[in-house]
Amino acid sequence: MADKAATRDGYGNGLMKLGESNPQVVVLDADLWTSTRTEQFRKTWPERFIDAGICEQDMVGVAAGLAVEGFIPFASSFACFMSRGWEQVRVSVAIPALNVKLGATHAGITVGDDGASAQMTEDFALMRSLPNMVVVCPCDVVEAEQATLAAAAHHGPVYLRFGRERVPTITAPGDPFVLGQARPLREGGDVTIAATGIMVSAALEAVEALAGDGIEAALLDFHTIKPLDQDALLASAGRTRAVVTAEEHQVMGGLGSAVAEVLVKHLPLPVEMVGMQDVFGESGTPAQLLRKYGQTPGDIVAAAHRAIARK
Repeated sequence: MADKAATRDGYGNGLMKLGESNPQVVVLDADLWTSTRTEQFRKTWPERFIDAGICEQDMVGVAAGLAVEGFIPFASSFACFMSRGWEQVRVSVAIPALNVKLGATHAGITVGDDGASAQMTEDFALMRSLPNMVVVCPCDVVEAEQATLAAAAHHGPVYLRFGRERVPTITAPGDPFVLGQARPLREGGDVTIAATGIMVSAALEAVEALAGDGIEAALLDFHTIKPLDQDALLASAGRTRAVVTAEEHQVMGGLGSAVAEVLVKHLPLPVEMVGMQDVFGESGTPAQLLRKYGQTPGDIVAAAHRAIARK
């Protein structure tokens, strides 16, 4: 794996490219531009930057108004604070299907020492429950930039989830990225691992460990949680007959639920879910928290063994 970088850095990189190429792009932030990586856009195009202050609900409303006028607004804040504007997202963005993009950084338990109140692990569930909303969680800095550019090209609401911690870069700049299409990373016939966000790199480590056990695991990078790539999931699961999901989110309402919803309807088979198991996090280092809450490569390996045993 290559050097590490935070996915939020990819968001900032993508916004800078959009600022240069598309004058309709406007960036909004809720007084966190340094942390959300919108600061360089703010400095370069101040006339296209709006600081809404610590008023996330107002920020969403302003973004909706800008979208009505033909702009492409990217409203930015921490994931835990973006949820404050969920009602405005629902009523002012999702119902009219406006062209608003929500850039949510510092998601998941890897926020670390800030504790449970800042560790947003319910945002997939909140956003994927909204009709018209696309939900995206890139695995690394390159994919995060790709996702930001793709969100701007997509007409309609998009929720983009980014992290604070630096994670391995596993995507090459030329790798394809299409909203709604999972990216196959490994082929295998024994078990399918469906991963999203920072858990993709953990799943890659798990695939190598499983190979040492004589198990060939297929790995799919589900950077798009909604719409979920049903075709890719069913094709792989049809070969392996066992599935493991991995996410830095509650398994209820997140990728685990999304995968289970598809399989229970089309292809019932064993599914094991790696993620937050109906609990909140706590203060600690990212590494400590990933271990405590069962989101390490070793946990994915154990889940794969359980899924295979249930065939």
